[in-house]
Amino acid sequence: MKLAKRVSALTPSSTLAITAKAKELKAAGHDVIGLGAGEPDFNTPAHILEAAEKAMNEGHTKYTPSGGLASLKTAIAQKFKDDQGLEYKSNEIIVCSGAKHALYTLFQVLLDEGDEVIIPTPYWVSYPEQVKLAQGVPVYVEGFESNQFKITPEQLEATVTNKTRAVIINSPSNPTGMIYSREELEAIGEVCLKHDLLIVSDEIYEKLVYGGEKHVSIAEISPQLKEQTIIINGVSKSHSMTGWRIGYAAGNEEIIKAMTNLASHSTSNPTSVAQYASIAAYNGTQEPVEIMRQAFEERLNIMYDKLVAVPGFTCIKPQGAFYLFPNAIEAARLTGFENVDQWVEAILEEEKVALVPGSGFGSPENVRLSYATSLDLLERAIDRISHFMDRHMK
Repeated sequence: MKLAKRVSALTPSSTLAITAKAKELKAAGHDVIGLGAGEPDFNTPAHILEAAEKAMNEGHTKYTPSGGLASLKTAIAQKFKDDQGLEYKSNEIIVCSGAKHALYTLFQVLLDEGDEVIIPTPYWVSYPEQVKLAQGVPVYVEGFESNQFKITPEQLEATVTNKTRAVIINSPSNPTGMIYSREELEAIGEVCLKHDLLIVSDEIYEKLVYGGEKHVSIAEISPQLKEQTIIINGVSKSHSMTGWRIGYAAGNEEIIKAMTNLASHSTSNPTSVAQYASIAAYNGTQEPVEIMRQAFEERLNIMYDKLVAVPGFTCIKPQGAFYLFPNAIEAARLTGFENVDQWVEAILEEEKVALVPGSGFGSPENVRLSYATSLDLLERAIDRISHFMDRHMK
């Protein structure tokens, strides 16, 4: 059967591939520790579960507007006002079936064949694939490890062409956990305004920041930058609601309208009960969010210290999200492997620890370790990696 070229060109998700292999080993009876998770290991807070149950019992199980419930848009708008001082009207917000779907829909309405989107590396695995599905061209700019994996305005300026439509900024970042400062965003924003570039600001990890750092949205820096920015966010990471599939986009009214029209012919609407749960997530107590953030910060501090003590690793301490992204090329070479991908496969086969190779994020010398699991499992995983290194080092 002949498939469309746009689908044939897709690169499989490295995170899903390693998860599938880990599950296969678990099913065979092996004690596998998975550090590939891209979701919190906490359950959705109780008051959100109760709101979903109440919605079901009250019959809120039917179609909703394609762009989302008006009451949820109001809650999202209030969240923007409270957190960033940003004002968005209802027609400047669309609720989607997850932040990933918001991004997909945005690129579908934004790009024509050959349009370029600048993607800093390391990148979240789905950015380039979604751009390609919209017949756009991903253009990569390397965020050097020496600059905390962040790109500079000079790099951005040098990459812009007459085909460039947008640039993606992901802060806090998946996979690196790094955060752009206000000053860095101001400088990048100047380049975007100069060249009339749309800024796609993925802020899904905004609530998970550590070490006294503060998340800054590029849209809050100036009215001009707000006009040039589409913010992507959702409740998945902040409220441990990955499976509920509620995300959203906020920004230019014309773009949001086009996204809503497309959604009306694709998903019809986000799941009704999940929308009511998300209203409770934003309107209810935020204490569970802070408890989870504190737990992640504790895990980060313990895991980071243990990891950098293992021979062959160098690692910049992340400021947000729930990943470590160490450079592991020396660890691979010390143990006789040509590259990090082979080293990751060997770790899984021999020590039953599932990591995600950085090649899937455009950074082949690195590896992603998620600390969205218990401290006990995290410490055991690092011990196994250390044991592997001791046994194989030449």
